[in-house]
Amino acid sequence: MPNFPLFDRLNLPSGMTHPTWVVLDLTGPYPERQPTQPLQALLNRTETVEALQARADALAGADWLHGVLVRISEFTASPATAHAIRGILKRLAEKKRVVAYVPQLTMTSLIAASGAGEIAAPESADVMVSGFAAQPTYMGAFLKKQGIEFENLRIKEYKAALTRFSEDQMDDANREQLQAYLSGIETAWARDMAGARGVSEDTARSWLDADFTSAQALKDAGLIDRLAYEDELIGPGTRPVAAIVDLLVRQFDRPSPKEDRIAVVPVIGTIVPGKSKNNPLPLPLVGGPMAGADTFVAALKRAKEDKATKAIVVYVNSGGGSALASDLMHREIVTSDKPVVVVMGEYAASGGYYLAAGADKIIASPYTVTGSIGVVSGKPVMEKFNERHGLRPEGVGRPQALKYSSSHAFSAEQREHLHRAMTEVYDRFTRRVAEGRKLSQERVNEIGRGRIWSGQDALGLGLVDELGDLHTGLQRAAELAGLKAGAPTWNAAPKHQGPLPEFAKEVRDAAHVSVWPFGGERVLIWLDTELRVR
Repeated sequence: MPNFPLFDRLNLPSGMTHPTWVVLDLTGPYPERQPTQPLQALLNRTETVEALQARADALAGADWLHGVLVRISEFTASPATAHAIRGILKRLAEKKRVVAYVPQLTMTSLIAASGAGEIAAPESADVMVSGFAAQPTYMGAFLKKQGIEFENLRIKEYKAALTRFSEDQMDDANREQLQAYLSGIETAWARDMAGARGVSEDTARSWLDADFTSAQALKDAGLIDRLAYEDELIGPGTRPVAAIVDLLVRQFDRPSPKEDRIAVVPVIGTIVPGKSKNNPLPLPLVGGPMAGADTFVAALKRAKEDKATKAIVVYVNSGGGSALASDLMHREIVTSDKPVVVVMGEYAASGGYYLAAGADKIIASPYTVTGSIGVVSGKPVMEKFNERHGLRPEGVGRPQALKYSSSHAFSAEQREHLHRAMTEVYDRFTRRVAEGRKLSQERVNEIGRGRIWSGQDALGLGLVDELGDLHTGLQRAAELAGLKAGAPTWNAAPKHQGPLPEFAKEVRDAAHVSVWPFGGERVLIWLDTELRVR
């Protein structure tokens, strides 16, 4: 390809050497998973929050750029992720003119868009601004029809990880905690909108009851600034961000490997013993990414041993899982001689909160699902199913060794044994939280009991220190370590991961994924992350 100057390849109008505006697309779920190096994050084709932050930082530093049109379409990220993106756009808007173009006006797309200086939508935009709701499906009656019952043992009454399998309807405790969580995130939404749109929180809250049907109605109410189609928002000097990545790379500073820096270690997915892996099987509760204790501990040790690393940020997006693995992760955090800040994503509940309790500071999104300080155990009982289909398991040996067999329900003796084990785990869990959060164990039990909290409510309870996102966490880590603002970061991973590229490792690890990833462990600190708000 001829080596034409970049502005020639961009086919810019005569007299223009650089684009004046760029178009930045926000689409899809925006996972947290990050490439190893900041420069890779900038070039990464997979849309992640870190890649977006890298692009926004580069755009903010482009002195030839006037503005950014952020096109938010088919945006399926969680409210917590949308709130992190809001912060990215808000910081970009301090340096450049930022206009958000939002053809689908939803609760979450408006959270993200509220970071921009202006919000525009086409007259024909889809409008779905009706507050938040959740609708878990209860399968107890369905499973019983198939001859399958589900044993559900829990400590305590709010611990609902298995109730959708054991029951045919929502119990009062779960309804109470879900309603409180939804109220908490609606309060957070109203505060975000009020701050962005320059209205009172009461006015923003009234928008939840307005039942808007059109973009015009949102404009009249002050939720958006203007009605416009995309072609009315761009000019001849506008180009997509992908077309100008060469210009952005040229100004991207590579940090010196000897420069003081902050390590970022992720905990994403179900917490399990052993190594991190991904379960490609679409199984309830155990499908998707798994955060292995061995992988996390090795990554944290590497960050501790790295002489240039002065602080560590642990990013948690997990509903927990293994009590053992969570405790090993907690131990590695609490024994660190370098400051550790935990940043919570969409979920940091149950085992995800257990490990977080050992940190020097905890940052949560107001939309985070956290808490769920409780214990659960159970199993499917296939006795009637086996009878129907002519299956006859025959046990030999000690009955206690077969207590988790699905061929029969727990005996009274087995149930009592499990209750003792679960009580011990709950006592250890509440003790770890009490020690980390400087609360009495009695107080932790009061706000524990398996109950979930929004990040907004968790702040008032003392379960978290501050509301924010990864950017906030990096700031606090820098302060704790005495580093300058904007200190370089790196993504810590275990040493000697081998020469296989990441996709090949995932294929290799998929062959070793089991249906039950916890080994012989059956007492879990786990939140059912099928909870989805709409």
